Amino acid sequence: MRAQIIQSNPAPFNPKPIDPVTLEVIENALRNARVEMDATLVRTAMSPGIREQGDAFPLIADHQGRMIVGQFGSYIGPFLDGYDGTIEDGDMIMLSDPYSVGGAISHSNDWLVLLPVFKDGRLIAYTSMFGHQSDIGGMVAGSMPIHATSIFQEGVRIPPVKIYKRGEYNSDLINLIMTQVRTPDWCKADLNALIASCRVAARRVVEMAERFGDDVFVAATDELLQRNYRAMKQLIETSVGAEPVSFEDYICDDGMGFGPYKIKCTMWRDGEKVVLDFAGTDPQSPASVNFFLNENMLKMFFGIYMIMVFDPRILFNDGFYDLIDVRIPKGSLLKPEFPAALSGRTHALGRIFDVLGALLGQKTPEFLNAAGFSSSPHLFYSGTDKRGKYFQLFQIGFGGIPGRPLGDGPDGHSLWPGFTNVPNEFLERYFPMVIERYETAADSGGPGLHRGGNGIHMTYRFLEAGQIAIHDDRWFVPPWGVNGGQPGARARKILEKADGSQTIVGNKQEDIAVDAGDQLHFITWGGGGWGDPLERDPALVEKEVRQGLVTVEGARAYGVVIAGGIVDAEATQALRDALRRERPDTLPTFDYGPDIETLRANCLAETGLPAPRQRLWTATALAAE
Repeated sequence: MRAQIIQSNPAPFNPKPIDPVTLEVIENALRNARVEMDATLVRTAMSPGIREQGDAFPLIADHQGRMIVGQFGSYIGPFLDGYDGTIEDGDMIMLSDPYSVGGAISHSNDWLVLLPVFKDGRLIAYTSMFGHQSDIGGMVAGSMPIHATSIFQEGVRIPPVKIYKRGEYNSDLINLIMTQVRTPDWCKADLNALIASCRVAARRVVEMAERFGDDVFVAATDELLQRNYRAMKQLIETSVGAEPVSFEDYICDDGMGFGPYKIKCTMWRDGEKVVLDFAGTDPQSPASVNFFLNENMLKMFFGIYMIMVFDPRILFNDGFYDLIDVRIPKGSLLKPEFPAALSGRTHALGRIFDVLGALLGQKTPEFLNAAGFSSSPHLFYSGTDKRGKYFQLFQIGFGGIPGRPLGDGPDGHSLWPGFTNVPNEFLERYFPMVIERYETAADSGGPGLHRGGNGIHMTYRFLEAGQIAIHDDRWFVPPWGVNGGQPGARARKILEKADGSQTIVGNKQEDIAVDAGDQLHFITWGGGGWGDPLERDPALVEKEVRQGLVTVEGARAYGVVIAGGIVDAEATQALRDALRRERPDTLPTFDYGPDIETLRANCLAETGLPAPRQRLWTATALAAE
């Protein structure tokens, strides 16, 4: 049953013609309102994940629930279709259950607040914000258990509920929720920050409507949506062919010894629509690496990629959704059946961007990016300090952005452009640790005419005994290069005990005991290279050797010989000639590195870890493919 909207003023909107100047003013006012939402959030949240790293995502939608500004696309339409209740002036909805909104939020750590905006008795817009809570209870600190086999093990699940009903705050409900989490002070502060952000945007929307009139404001939102539709229609016609193209990539493992998991997508244009079909993707995992991919979210991902690559001037919104047909098999890794665990979904989420980029780039290789830092690796550290006070860290790591048509990939960057690093000073002030090293991992970016960005080598020294957990990927299957560029280096994690002994630890591992004085070397992966590395300017390679981005030995992958800190021109020419003779005349569009079976055979020697085993799917699971 669809939600019932209660309005004291039943008069319909009467959209009016809108001139370009007014449209421009309203468009930029909406952009600014989104920025103000972010600013409000980081000033009032407490957890480092939201306050320091910005792991939260705003949205402003029109009165029908269509996103006008935001990042993940609107989940409001599917929510309204499935919400058996009323929406009234003074209400505010909260939820965290992915299964209640078709995967619009993809794990229970993301708490979402939705505020319907009423003006003069009519619903005129929606504002919303969701952010990652550092802990929501469950079987492990941080509430993202790698070994979870059910969403019930991952912490409190909140179905759509009213935290404000006709303006009255439901304090009993909030108290009930906060008793389920390990860090209630942080959670409550972060929830209040989400609420405040939505209220700020609601005020700005009402101000716009008061300034220009309700009908003009509605006309402006309609035109912004239609403009996006027209632009995307043209981009699809010129950039997507009718002949199907396919691509597949992998999540390395599930943390339980099995992998890799294949994600496959086939794309083609059917009339004016583009079809994205994930048939051939592996069945869902018994572990938590499943990603409940919402169709609208994928449409927005596709739109963001198209817009930013081909026409970055467009303000992306929901207006183009009718032009995209998304097909995801039920029971697959990207459409798991309830109650599948979802907390480790970040690896598949990020890999979607690599897959989309590869699909679109096959027709237009000049726009093709390599595989990059398509994940958000997590470190968790928890325990009790000498004062008896519980501490718990959740931090997102950064890595190498791929080599691109226009230049090198940035070193040590986030998958999400808006994320920022937690300052080392903050970590050392609020947690019992010292950051001994924070630097680029030399040679981790894939060689190319445009080098892939390097990963990060970050070393934590723990001052208190406790437990750590690691969530990362790309340790088994390397990030591929394109147009002659080579793959980037894979991720590694090394635990160095206080006595100096070292152990390679898994990239998805829970409950690792650490003692005071132990160090963790958290090394992330680099981006793949773009273009022929033998065409890279030797002077630039020499400069990067001086900067510590490339080693003397690593320079040889570019055919560059460094002697005494400078390029040996004669030796460089000889090496480049020899390398050209040894390789095919035509360089591959995609360089994946060794095939899966070769990676398995060499895994222990190359990574220090046993190779993941291929899972034997049941007949039911295979039917989902």
